[in-house]
Amino acid sequence: MFKNIDGILNKITMYRAVLYCLLFLLAEAFGLSFLNLLAFGPFDLIISAVFILAVCFFANAIFAWAFNAPSNVESVYITALILALIITPAKPFDNLLFLSWVSVLAMASKYVLAVGKKHLFNPVAISLVLITLASNQSASWWIANLYMIPFVIIGGLLVVRKIKRFDLVWSFFIVSLLTTSIFNLMNGQNLFSGLQKALVYSPMLFFAFIMLTEPMTLPPTKILRICYGALVGFLFAPQIHIGSLYITPELALVVGSVFSYLVSSDKKLILTLEKRTKLAPSIYDFEFTSDQEMAFKPGQYMELTLEHPRQDSRGIRRYLTIASSPTEQEILLGIKFYNNPSSFKKSLLLAKLGQKIVASQLAGDFTLPKGKNKKLVFIAGGIGITPFRSMIKYLLDTNEKRSIVLFYLNKTRDDFAYKDIFDKAKLQLGIKVVYSIVDIPSASYYQAIRERVPDYQERFFYISGPPSMVSAFETNLKKIGVKKSHIKTDYFPGFA
Repeated sequence: MFKNIDGILNKITMYRAVLYCLLFLLAEAFGLSFLNLLAFGPFDLIISAVFILAVCFFANAIFAWAFNAPSNVESVYITALILALIITPAKPFDNLLFLSWVSVLAMASKYVLAVGKKHLFNPVAISLVLITLASNQSASWWIANLYMIPFVIIGGLLVVRKIKRFDLVWSFFIVSLLTTSIFNLMNGQNLFSGLQKALVYSPMLFFAFIMLTEPMTLPPTKILRICYGALVGFLFAPQIHIGSLYITPELALVVGSVFSYLVSSDKKLILTLEKRTKLAPSIYDFEFTSDQEMAFKPGQYMELTLEHPRQDSRGIRRYLTIASSPTEQEILLGIKFYNNPSSFKKSLLLAKLGQKIVASQLAGDFTLPKGKNKKLVFIAGGIGITPFRSMIKYLLDTNEKRSIVLFYLNKTRDDFAYKDIFDKAKLQLGIKVVYSIVDIPSASYYQAIRERVPDYQERFFYISGPPSMVSAFETNLKKIGVKKSHIKTDYFPGFA
């Protein structure tokens, strides 16, 4: 069942997964309102949602034009739907001024409260904080409703499964529930009742699954994400206050965004396409120069935004691993073109030299370990070779020797890319490289790994490639005795 779910999720982008989840929740709320199970009617809900969507759309268009900045329409819809799900729909035309202001502020925050053209705060959270300070009106978080909880859990878990941010969500839940429990015990309140209120009658679940995981304001590494989740979780506890000021969910997220900014590389780069090289029948290398110096670790990824006409359902954004080394002046991106490529990839392939593209959200933990004495095994499938090209080129340029065995899998001999780099590493650094023409590795392939790497149980395995391949290798390596702690997989949100 989970394989079928993952197969579906892998075909859509991260933003599309969140958008579908919000539309699903809105549809369920519409049905429940028909049954008089919510505090408003279906007509009120539709009027409110459509009005917010319209204001957000036009406000975003104006700000994008004024700031000459690229805009992701899916992001606009997501922000609008979140607002519609947490601000109680009023009778028609009763609350339009409040809805207008909160929608405009949410869009404005993406352009005004930004550094290097990258917004600092979750748009929904900062707009609610500002509107509360100005008018003393706030969100009701009506989605925290007993009847909506099952749908929030289903949709939310699918989103988190897609973006693989369970570490962030769990750190938030654990710290928030623990903090709430401690305060309840100190105040002599029933522990079970307190936890029930936190999970069912507070916006905790929707907040964690949908708002906390917003990618633009997340720290770049796993450890920092866990710290971020824990900080927001602590502030989310209803008993936390500063004097007479009690911390609201939106304020907790704004404070968390400040932490994220302080520990992240929060800037956008403008990349200029300088060269395009065909490496294999379906693989191209794109070479860019940057308008600013770009500091990164070998193996990290970044988000690219390419505005183009006739966008398909996969949108204008992609997360791609950087194939170049930090020692190189150019930014290299290796991209594989499958049958029926997305409009994003088609536009990039047809782009003229000099085309500008926006890069942001540099992140990722799939990097070389600090301990230089650790023995490593790299396993790459197809275009999953890009982080290893970055790492090995870095080792070549710094003349740093490490014990590495690289297994590079492809369906045909012609699909192997960057062989010049790996062959040079064999001669200069003693790195072992095994080129394998294989589609789906059989049990004998894992036996071959054991034979070629006799000390495999001592080594740390890095796996990068299509999700199904990565999952299969992770499972089978455990079966032959590799510790879970010795397996590191490459993943970045929005693989599709």
